[in-house]
Amino acid sequence: MVSQLLFGETAKVLESTKDFTKIQSIYDNYIGWCQTSQLAAIPEALLNNSNNALTANYLSEITCNGASMQIPMGCPTGIFQQDLTQIGNDCFNVVVSLHQPSIKAINEAAIKAIASMYLNTPYLWGGKSIFGIDCSGFTQQVYRSLGIALPRDAYQQAALGEVVGFLQEAKCGDLAFFDNAEGKITHTGLMLNNASIIHSSGKVRIDSIDNMGIINKQSGERTHQLRIIKRYFL
Repeated sequence: MVSQLLFGETAKVLESTKDFTKIQSIYDNYIGWCQTSQLAAIPEALLNNSNNALTANYLSEITCNGASMQIPMGCPTGIFQQDLTQIGNDCFNVVVSLHQPSIKAINEAAIKAIASMYLNTPYLWGGKSIFGIDCSGFTQQVYRSLGIALPRDAYQQAALGEVVGFLQEAKCGDLAFFDNAEGKITHTGLMLNNASIIHSSGKVRIDSIDNMGIINKQSGERTHQLRIIKRYFL
């Protein structure tokens, strides 16, 4: 699994077989294969009229054909603007607590509140939800809730933003990136201040960071080698 589409996310069809469909995510342009049975066609007008509202609670109960269905935090609900929305053969009722991302509302408290909701979520390669999430999926989803779109992978995210010259200048919300022995960026996390970081490694956790990299708070082991810190908003 290279990534996930959460409930309500949209994609463009690139290629189809009987059982699988090659798609490109509308949100971050990521390309991969998905089971055809997990997709449903929507009219272009529904896509064009959507907004960026996201589910706000850990779990939200909606209905699908009158039966209860649970969806996780961070699912886009923009195509479900009416109480009842027909998608393919299914009828959804999506009346839940929503979060409307806004760059104007970004502050340290908001960043920490959103990021901390993922604490202890197990690491899952390609994951993007509270049921399992990887390092760049975590930073992408937190930033999405802040109203800032990031690409899917750590090395892609590292190509954007403004460089923070020194760790001591890092502030809450900056992203730190880490490389391997070959110099390839393989990990990312969100700075809480210039000495601590929240990231997905085994699980979403808070660890210490210095000029060399991340130090596991429980074991004292140095786990990741710091490469660069980037800032995406003032």
